[in-house]
Amino acid sequence: MTHALTTTAPTTLAAAPAPTAAPAPTAAPASRGGATAAAVSPTGMLTFRLGAEHYAIDILKVQEIRGYEAVTRIANAPRSVKGVINLRGNIVPIIDMRIRFNLAQADYDDFTVVIIVNVGARVVGMVVDGVSDVVGLTSEQIQPGPAMAAIDQSCIVGLATLEERMLILLDVQALLADIDAP
Repeated sequence: MTHALTTTAPTTLAAAPAPTAAPAPTAAPASRGGATAAAVSPTGMLTFRLGAEHYAIDILKVQEIRGYEAVTRIANAPRSVKGVINLRGNIVPIIDMRIRFNLAQADYDDFTVVIIVNVGARVVGMVVDGVSDVVGLTSEQIQPGPAMAAIDQSCIVGLATLEERMLILLDVQALLADIDAP
């Protein structure tokens, strides 16, 4: 099941007036772990769920969202690497984010999706419980994560409260840095 937009016939688009640029948000506080506020996109953040928690990543890093499908397991791969899929001729590693974050294992269901992201020169799939929406955040909504030695904040950009939910903002590049190595 693919959630990407496809068309069956070529379409011609009329020239649209140039969009007016929205004012760029001021830099958000950088996290104490090394991820920077540059990972917060002024164009939007894709939110997703892992259990009861909500996370967000830069929408510009997202290539597509797909339903979970069977993977080909790779011997001696890290536990979080479920396997690989062939995505239009490209071999894409699939990472289970629940395992990556040391969360309880969940059964995959109809809502389980794979977010295909571009990480450096690689394409990687992230298995999540479900995708929520795309949100825009202002720098005023973003707070640094808690300063605790027990929490690895190398991939946390910050925290944001949106309506009734707390979003954990992630830097995909830092989160999947070890997968980026060729």
